[in-house]
Amino acid sequence: MSRVARIEAWPVNVPLEAAYEMAPGIVAGIHRSVVRVTTDDGAVGLGETPSPGDAELLLGEVGQTLVGRDTDELRAGIGQRPAARPQHRRDGRVLIENPLTGVEIALWDIAAREASVPLYELLGGLHRTQVSFSEYFAYRAGAEQSPADVAAFCERMREQHGSTVFEGKVAVRSLDDDVRLAREVRAAIGPDCTLRLDANMGWSLDTARGALSLLEPFEIANVEEPVASFADMAELRRSTAVPFSAHTPDVRLAAELGVPDTLVVGLGPLGGIAGTRRFIGECEAAGVGFWFYSGDLGIATAAYLHLAAATPYLDRPSQSLLRWTTEDVILGGPFSPEGGVVPVPGGPGLGVELDEQALRRCVERFAREGSYDHYGGPALPRY
Repeated sequence: MSRVARIEAWPVNVPLEAAYEMAPGIVAGIHRSVVRVTTDDGAVGLGETPSPGDAELLLGEVGQTLVGRDTDELRAGIGQRPAARPQHRRDGRVLIENPLTGVEIALWDIAAREASVPLYELLGGLHRTQVSFSEYFAYRAGAEQSPADVAAFCERMREQHGSTVFEGKVAVRSLDDDVRLAREVRAAIGPDCTLRLDANMGWSLDTARGALSLLEPFEIANVEEPVASFADMAELRRSTAVPFSAHTPDVRLAAELGVPDTLVVGLGPLGGIAGTRRFIGECEAAGVGFWFYSGDLGIATAAYLHLAAATPYLDRPSQSLLRWTTEDVILGGPFSPEGGVVPVPGGPGLGVELDEQALRRCVERFAREGSYDHYGGPALPRY
């Protein structure tokens, strides 16, 4: 039996290769909290949370209340907490505040390391050895600034990395521009690749109706958050068969309305590994799809690689900003999809180790820059 001896946490910033545009604003980088839990017998586990503000909480009273606790009991206790009530958004923000997520992931890492097995063995065993991801595209500062530029980027990714699933931002400029973007990307990637779009609530209901009628000829496999609410999606479903996805983790309402078809969530809002497993089970029982959203660093990415490896239902490509991530806090990171997949780490625990020098750089960058503001754009919907 081991007990928590120390909890460390750091707020970090990792810039993207180039800032990209989405309907709510501009994304220049990824901010997170990195967590390390050490036990009284020297075992170490790593975790990650979506909010850089979580680090301060874990270094203060929240973290201190966990010191001395039995690691297995604490992991189970965090994992059994009831899910927070879903908060439906109308401004494009993804609400992700849950400091104990990082501790819970680290405790799973410790449990698997102590058992000398990869984490997926504790989650039900290996169902797949690699996990599929989409290739992201958007208008980016100093890079892709026109539909032709974006299409050329997608063609390069297909040729250089074997990417087969592409997902990108619309509702950033005009509707005519969205149509040109979809047309040129489809022509660049060919008929056999999957094309998804993400409007981030940037269209009004009327605009979305017109947009989808114009976009359907380009074989759109999914549109994420075409409008601001599940109720508006239900209205939109009357005029299109294109599937929808959303970030709000409300399985009950999705099943009741029949939309969105897929919920796209990360470990943070769902409380960690146990909460995410439970949520995916609810999605499967309700016939609602699930894949992970983009924007995590290597520790959380490793966690959902193991979770996807052990969960047969997770057979659809998750979102990924991995190609654009310039640095990571893990040795050998960031993960890089080839052929549209990332191999599941095979070492004990999460199978990743902290890169102390990279962590120091990312912490210093956060101290200089503070949190990235992803939501400084115009009020939604844009048009």
